[in-house]
Amino acid sequence: METITILVIEDNAEMCENISDILRLKNYQIITAQEGLKGLEMVNEKNPDLVICDVKMPKLDGFGVLKKMKSQSSTSSIPFIFLTAKAQKVDLVKGMEMGANEYIVKPFDGKALLEVVESCLETHINEG
Repeated sequence: METITILVIEDNAEMCENISDILRLKNYQIITAQEGLKGLEMVNEKNPDLVICDVKMPKLDGFGVLKKMKSQSSTSSIPFIFLTAKAQKVDLVKGMEMGANEYIVKPFDGKALLEVVESCLETHINEG
């Protein structure tokens, strides 16, 4: 089975490490970025199979990352999961309208994270 690469874009180092550890337990290859601009660089360099991205970050927020990814044909089909502490419906709606595949609200447990990731990847594979 081919290795699945997931990019985690999260400015909170502890949160980023926790997400990475959970995903590594399922043998996903994890790459990380601490902010949106670096995250976009990683998307273009590494072409990950999935992006998990925090909404509120310095330099470029998650909405900006998603907008830029959707505007480039090389990255527009990469599944995208928003990760946020903001559970406000307006943000969820905005993210989904912009093309996010899923939305995870912090705090979450590892099982919920894995279920969303696996569902997102499965849908993407079946569509592709």
